Amino acid sequence: MIGTGVGVGIVGLGGMGHLHARHLEELGADVVAGADLVPDQRRRFAEEFAAETYETHEGLVVDDAVDAVVVTTPNRFHEPITVDALEAGRHVLVEKPLAHTLDSAERIAEAAARSDAVCMVGFHNRHAASMAMFDEHHARGRFGELTHVEANYVRRRGVPGPGSWFTDSDLSGGGALLDIGVHALDLALYTLDFPEIAEVSGVTRTTFGTQEEYADPEGFGDNWDAEAETYDVDDSVSAFIRTTAGQTISLEAAWATNREESMDFRIRGTEAGAQFDIGDTDIDILEAGTAGGDHYADVSLTGDASMTGYKKQDREFLEAIVSETPPTTNTVDEALTVQRVIDAIYRSSETGGSVSLAETSEAVERRTQIN
Repeated sequence: MIGTGVGVGIVGLGGMGHLHARHLEELGADVVAGADLVPDQRRRFAEEFAAETYETHEGLVVDDAVDAVVVTTPNRFHEPITVDALEAGRHVLVEKPLAHTLDSAERIAEAAARSDAVCMVGFHNRHAASMAMFDEHHARGRFGELTHVEANYVRRRGVPGPGSWFTDSDLSGGGALLDIGVHALDLALYTLDFPEIAEVSGVTRTTFGTQEEYADPEGFGDNWDAEAETYDVDDSVSAFIRTTAGQTISLEAAWATNREESMDFRIRGTEAGAQFDIGDTDIDILEAGTAGGDHYADVSLTGDASMTGYKKQDREFLEAIVSETPPTTNTVDEALTVQRVIDAIYRSSETGGSVSLAETSEAVERRTQIN
């Protein structure tokens, strides 16, 4: 029980907050506090976890029983909660994306650099069984040099619904790209070991969310009323990223588009390739050989589904706290790289041209000096 003795407070008591709380309890942590503006959410949380509840985060982050804070609020509020918690000496796991804007993400990174506390960012798909198997085979050299990643997170119809914070840019910072595209982008950058990015080009589109006659066969967005509610974000994105070493990433993400849904993730290497669905437990490895005649040599591997990506991520958070060592994954600097690429995609779409990303060492050096 890795989390024994760690008191955790959750800020944002919706579905994600409850999911983290349950996993952390299963891992031995004590869920001691929760904060949410909505009274019914506080009541439900208090009943399930016997935890102290607060209307806002300010009281929670200074509660003596709280050692660590998990942030699952709308993106706009990640910065004030995370910074306040770090300044109070609390460890923080903040859900993806790091923030709603690049400027806000930079300020979180600076606060994390000043603090001795653990700060991690919630990109759970890195910890799925499919990715764990890829990592192990890649470490053994099976794929050779990685050259390209195709990353898809596409819904055919899956707009969260006008009027939710997801479709309000003031609260979210963006639409499909910041909500689900960020998962695919992070996984692609992680796969390539967060290489230096040379150039980004992309197009974001707002096509379906403003349609009064939007077809929603599965009822993903309840009470659709395009005219009455705010919808000023993208509902799809296509992007291409090139690294200074010549590796490339193609990204497709959509809340809604006229194609089959896909979470297909494909990795090309000089010796072999891999493909799987993001977050899945299975992976296909694609090879070719000449022994006995030219042939394809494909294999399907099935991973252990008992430890989900979410739970493995929460375990990594607790292990970093208990061991008093900096996290080796889901770091703030990695999340900041993801945020920079997202910002570049939006700028590319606005300008109609590619965006060159300069070396980010100046920002890293500044945070190192602060720390």
